Amino acid sequence: MNIPETGRSVWRPTADGLDPMNEALSAIDRALVGDANILEVGCGTGVMAERIHALPGVTLVATDFSTRFVELAAARGVDARQADICYLPFDDGSFDVVYAGWMLHHIRDLERALNQVRRVLRPGGTFVAVTNGNEHLADLRIAAGGKRNITQFSSETGESVLRRRFGDVRRQDLETRAVFPDHASAQAHLDSSGQGLVLPSFEGVREYTGHVTVFEAR
Repeated sequence: MNIPETGRSVWRPTADGLDPMNEALSAIDRALVGDANILEVGCGTGVMAERIHALPGVTLVATDFSTRFVELAAARGVDARQADICYLPFDDGSFDVVYAGWMLHHIRDLERALNQVRRVLRPGGTFVAVTNGNEHLADLRIAAGGKRNITQFSSETGESVLRRRFGDVRRQDLETRAVFPDHASAQAHLDSSGQGLVLPSFEGVREYTGHVTVFEAR
């Protein structure tokens, strides 16, 4: 699904200038040997799909469960189709790379979804997955009376989950920053989660810590 458009503008790279989406694109690029078929699951509005599509020698299919997101991704000039990751409509071994950005923690049946990913990957193919850690924006949520967001596929659990299906799993952990220009913008970000959290008022700019992991599995 990728990072929601409404929240993208607040994010800053790591202290040494690394951006998770750029690192994920680099991981995909490293997996390419000549012409390649790539599948993106949970493409959202197609921000990442557009970048993958621009890689030389790539044939991309971008999928999302939401028909509206498929329409928005298709408007970017990519081959976008409605599909459920738990029931991928592709033959075994159809893709050299599968990419899932910030979406596996939402899946109702993670085991089935990952089995489908493994099935449509060719032998030796690469799965690139990006997810957040338990500490991602924990300082913001706790300040608003909430708690850490513990999910089924996170920086903490992702490696062990992937190792049940892939022999080689590598990870890159990134500490990003969310910079909010004022209280209203920080509260709006919290409101987008639908958890009803209320952040005490503050003046000026506030910065909170993000924790992201890019996994490469083959």
